[in-house]
Amino acid sequence: MKVRARSAMVRPTRWDRLPDEHVPDSYKQPSAAPALAACPVCHAVYMRGHWQWRAVPPDAIAVTCSACHRSADGVPAARLLLDGAFESAHRQEILGLVNHRVQRLHREHPMERVMTITSGDDGTAITTTGMHIARDIGNAIRHAYGGKLDLDYGHAEAELHVRWHRS
Repeated sequence: MKVRARSAMVRPTRWDRLPDEHVPDSYKQPSAAPALAACPVCHAVYMRGHWQWRAVPPDAIAVTCSACHRSADGVPAARLLLDGAFESAHRQEILGLVNHRVQRLHREHPMERVMTITSGDDGTAITTTGMHIARDIGNAIRHAYGGKLDLDYGHAEAELHVRWHRS
């Protein structure tokens, strides 16, 4: 029986992978957040570790939620770009689908909101307060109309770029 040298059994260190930098997110709920809080802008309630829609308790502390904070600062968590000849020809129908998805998600997830929707000759741009809503809208459009969907997380903690295109 052959005996391997000790150096052959140790895996070499890989130098091609550098650790990802941590990008701080000032819009995340801090770990020292109060147990019971309410947003004075949208009246969402922070209870049991997450934001939810319910009646505001009288003893809740006023804390601005991350979605209202992002909207006030104008800093989106995700950008969704819809473009192509098909998009310009079917814009109203696609925006109807977008509004339907937004209303459904907003009832279930208070921090997932659309900030702006702007349409022009080059397509439609949508900015959102959360990454999940942008990805969900993109997937719903791709499922309904086909086309190509690109998700670019870049720095996963900073901003998501979603692009849907159909010629």
